[in-house]
Amino acid sequence: MKRAMNHMNPSSADLASNHRDYDRIAKAIDHIVTTRTGQPSLEELAAHVGLSPFHFQRLFKRWAGVSPKQFLGYLTVEHAKASLEKSQSVLTTSFDTGLSGGARLHDQFVAVEAMTPGEYKAQGRDLVIRHGVHDTVFGPALILTTARGVCGLEFIADGSAAQALAAAKARWPLSTFLVDVKATGAAARQIFAKEDGDKSRPRLLLRGTNFQLQVWSALLRVPAGSIVTYGDLARVVCSPAAVRAVGTALGQNTVGYLVPCHRVLRATGLFKAYRWGATRRRAMLAWEASQAQGPLPQVS
Repeated sequence: MKRAMNHMNPSSADLASNHRDYDRIAKAIDHIVTTRTGQPSLEELAAHVGLSPFHFQRLFKRWAGVSPKQFLGYLTVEHAKASLEKSQSVLTTSFDTGLSGGARLHDQFVAVEAMTPGEYKAQGRDLVIRHGVHDTVFGPALILTTARGVCGLEFIADGSAAQALAAAKARWPLSTFLVDVKATGAAARQIFAKEDGDKSRPRLLLRGTNFQLQVWSALLRVPAGSIVTYGDLARVVCSPAAVRAVGTALGQNTVGYLVPCHRVLRATGLFKAYRWGATRRRAMLAWEASQAQGPLPQVS
């Protein structure tokens, strides 16, 4: 993940710039899926998003660190299938079942604390949740943070920040909500604009059932640039037969990107539904792969 953040400056202005870049890239991705061309030309994509080929190429270099051609190579089903094959053992070798109750799990980039069963039952009573909407590299997001860490990160998939906030308040019915863009802005910069040499890590406060916490714990061990199947996740958590239950637990994740449910695909390698939109999932996976793996080999 260090490489994933190298090219990003941790300023609010640059986060806004990344948001604008993301809007154009998402439009390009949608065009690829809709037209099913597979290998659209640079000129075609540039025209679709209203940019010259030169500026479109520069946009990709700024946002993804690679050319549009290299980036699009990470969006193919073939690449997804190859990644799934290489990632089959990643969970088996790294899964840590210690995240339950009040236990703590520390991975390389995120420090996670789970609410105790008593806190879970109390539905956030006495918890102060600060919230704000911020531009990010993957579009606008509602960020919820507490003194113990980030407890929510919801991408605004439909443009309705008010709806996302209402849903968050329903999940934490006994908590006190305060608008605090300074606090949430600091969290956004830490999450999406982390530089090499910055030893601070995002902290998470997760609220869920023991099973949900086990699923999310396993998922935190999947490194950026890798993807796994629902079956792989079910196998290391409890049983290969629990695929549906694992899918339900992933659907209950409300901390986008940091708890990386976008890294779980079907064994076919197809990009299906995602809580915050299939286009955003494609962008996340291709962006992470381009940062972690570098440019794909050119095919003549």
